Amino acid sequence: MACSAPSNSSGTSDTGGASPSGSPPSESTQEDNSETTGVPGSESTSPLAQLPQLQGEATVVLQVNGKTITLAINGKDAPITAGNFIDLVDKKVYDGTAFHRVVRTPSPFVVQGGDPQSKDPNFPVQRLGTGSYIDPETKQARYLPLEILPEGAEQAVYSKTLKSAGENKPPKLRHTRGAVAMARSQLPDSASAQFYFALADVDFLDGSYAVFGYVTEGMDVVDQIQQGDRIESATVTAGIENLKR
Repeated sequence: MACSAPSNSSGTSDTGGASPSGSPPSESTQEDNSETTGVPGSESTSPLAQLPQLQGEATVVLQVNGKTITLAINGKDAPITAGNFIDLVDKKVYDGTAFHRVVRTPSPFVVQGGDPQSKDPNFPVQRLGTGSYIDPETKQARYLPLEILPEGAEQAVYSKTLKSAGENKPPKLRHTRGAVAMARSQLPDSASAQFYFALADVDFLDGSYAVFGYVTEGMDVVDQIQQGDRIESATVTAGIENLKR
């Protein structure tokens, strides 16, 4: 495929400016080799425990170009990735942000958006895809561990691609058409706010990027998104009670 993986080019890479354009980002020299397989710890000192988690399912409705896109968000199989997204939607982080990367040629690939910097109409277009969510309390960027649940497994693999973790099973949440996943740089734990829609089945991304939901209505609206189009509003319409933060 002539498209690179979704990236967020914040100096390393995320699915936004740097990575979907040829081959997926190389991770062979940048990943931590420590053991990171498991579920989020319940201890308050665990880094995973400090992140929002979605303990169940939720529904998000996006308004784009006056039309509706409905997303089913899966916190059962991707609690941290889904929890982060629901938390940012609830905080209105995505309202007014632009879709800065749209790849449809030579074949349908992704529509990527969610860079908080894109709310500013004067922000340089060429730098979109480099932004992360900055916590207003800590003034620090929030980054997520790469979170992928192998098919049939009870525990997700964290901070590693399935390949680098030695996992031969495919992920439970696949990059089928309509999948919603987090963009990131070549560093596995660099996803923050940017996300993308899969415009087709792009299984070469499976096991390397974290899918956390699917478009259930309005895929025709996604198909019409152009670079520069904005999310007019993003709203959690069901399941907010499943968000723990």
